[in-house]
Amino acid sequence: MTAFGQLSRRGFGALGLGTGLFIATRTRAQTGTDPLPSWRDGRSKTAILDFVRAVTTEGSQDFVPAAERIAVFDNDGTLWCEIPTVQLVFTLDRVKALAPQHPDWATRQPFRAALEGDEAALHAAGERGIIEVLLATHAGMTTEEFARIVSDWIRTARHPKFQRPYTRTIYQPMLEVLALLRSQGFKTYIVSGGGIELMRVFSEEVYGVRPEQVIGSSIRTQFRIPQGGKPELIRLPEVDFIDDGPGKPVAINKFIGRRPIAAFGNSDGDLQMLQYVTAGAGRRFGLIVHHDDAAREVAYDRQSHFGRLDKALDLAPTNGWTVTSMREEWSRVFPDG
Repeated sequence: MTAFGQLSRRGFGALGLGTGLFIATRTRAQTGTDPLPSWRDGRSKTAILDFVRAVTTEGSQDFVPAAERIAVFDNDGTLWCEIPTVQLVFTLDRVKALAPQHPDWATRQPFRAALEGDEAALHAAGERGIIEVLLATHAGMTTEEFARIVSDWIRTARHPKFQRPYTRTIYQPMLEVLALLRSQGFKTYIVSGGGIELMRVFSEEVYGVRPEQVIGSSIRTQFRIPQGGKPELIRLPEVDFIDDGPGKPVAINKFIGRRPIAAFGNSDGDLQMLQYVTAGAGRRFGLIVHHDDAAREVAYDRQSHFGRLDKALDLAPTNGWTVTSMREEWSRVFPDG
């Protein structure tokens, strides 16, 4: 569950972040060696490989034409760490950066809680409070200006537990799945509750997913031509769409226009996406990443405020979804260990 769910790209090649990660895994997938080297032999790895083989083998009763091979991936908790949630960390840092321009925030909730790092007060503010902070810190600028802010921030921000850039807390096993699918003619999309404009800044360099194949939550934008200036899009302090829970199938239909044949998620925020994708005709695949590895990452599921996995975990067996244990089935978590 992302901050939005609760509630112009700038390439990273020049920044030295992420470049080569998906290229390296794609190369392995195309050379005939083990396409999923970070997956231990077992139920999940077998299920992925069997599915891909079945839908890409001509003459198979499960064969799917390349044009219909579409796979959708949640981002937070599925492709990279979501505790803490990057969108929320970015938002809190933006509150601190903008505070001098808003002296009233020092005494006004939930901004005061954000400035003081009071997690209990932030949680008490609920969805409405978090959205208020998001809109105050994400609007009032052009889309290009916002992309630059995100790019500058993510270049220096570090995960508090792993002390590495957030772009290095992506999951190596999932990079391998993305690469394998693309090598077999799949089109891969990110369908996340996170902000679409934030994810598009790094999605291509880090995941190999083009900006136009990223679907996420959004605030409204407005076209304008400032006096003496050039046409631009300005970000408004209004919610446009929340791409979480039941919003995900709606967004898939609206922006992709074809029901995918595979879906990957990790929380109840992905439940409806998994249901929609796997209910279609023919061979389908659904996978849930279960965060049960406290030593190498974070262990959480049913009681977590973020990324809660409860209903989807209960429904997985009857729906035929594969539940992947990070602890048991991933030989490594991150690209660099």
